[in-house]
Amino acid sequence: MTKNKITKWEPENFELEMNTHWSFPKRGDWATHDAKWRGNWSPYIPRNLLLRYSKEGDLVLDQFAGGGTTLVEAKLLNRNIIGVDVNEVALDRCREKIDFEHDGANGKVNIYNGDARNLHFVSDKSIDFICTHPPYANIIQYSENILEDLSHCKISDFLEEMKKVAAESYRVLKNDKFCAILMGDTRVKGHVQPMSFEVMKVFESVGFKLKEIIIKEQHNCKATGYWKTNSIKYNFLLLAHEYLFVFRKGQ
Repeated sequence: MTKNKITKWEPENFELEMNTHWSFPKRGDWATHDAKWRGNWSPYIPRNLLLRYSKEGDLVLDQFAGGGTTLVEAKLLNRNIIGVDVNEVALDRCREKIDFEHDGANGKVNIYNGDARNLHFVSDKSIDFICTHPPYANIIQYSENILEDLSHCKISDFLEEMKKVAAESYRVLKNDKFCAILMGDTRVKGHVQPMSFEVMKVFESVGFKLKEIIIKEQHNCKATGYWKTNSIKYNFLLLAHEYLFVFRKGQ
């Protein structure tokens, strides 16, 4: 059980997002959430997605569980969830984060050390909603020697491997249900690499239909010091947004 006493179990004055521009200057610190896992998304994102695209008792999948943010929100919102990651360090953090009890937080969490490209332990058409945040190729590397870790892939290899992720997502998702995935872009030699839209095309290629494109503003990209100097010196803008794609699987 979590050692620190939790005093806040939900966000204050929460309202469901109603447009395609999402911005959360305060990333969210209720329940067991924190920002200690590099690159983890704000809990406001899975909260909005879970409330809009699933219902209580549904079975959700996060095949890139990482810091456990989605798992915590699913438990709080009474969704059952399967959390998957290839990194046992990440899974240990997930187990720590979901180790709480609270009235009304009855979602069941099952955690697996596994590969998003081969979800052999998940049955066909068994998932009600996919809600996940993959690594952005090798921008942030989350392990040193885990061969299955996609955060070691250069962009071209990453996109190739994401074809397998997309195919498995399509297989396990029920018909007429939704898959939400957050992706970002990067720069190579000063030029933008639109990795997010390449991933979008990958998911469309396996049969998913694009329902929404949401622009998610980033708040950790302030142009100060080193980056401000280089932005001006080399004439480039800091990437301060990500794309949240919501796909639908047809009948």
